Amino acid sequence: MENTLIDKTFRDSDGKIVLAQMPNLPLIVWIVTSLLALIFTSGKINTVLDVVANGSLFTWAWLELFQGVNYFRRALGLAVLIGIIALKTQYS
Repeated sequence: MENTLIDKTFRDSDGKIVLAQMPNLPLIVWIVTSLLALIFTSGKINTVLDVVANGSLFTWAWLELFQGVNYFRRALGLAVLIGIIALKTQYS
């Protein structure tokens, strides 16, 4: 079977099309801390939640960029990394 660019972009090593996966630990931490930051909207706890949320999302994006199962997942990691950096430098 020929391994085309479309296959490399959307298929994993088993030949399955992969666009989304079950959340891994960094993504779960990001979701939980982001939700908690909506509850604790000020003070040191909000600052800590913000740092942990951004750090875990950065970790998830970094892992996707370098260990994603296909080109689509790697591009998604790159897009999220660029988004994090753009948002954080915009408010500096």
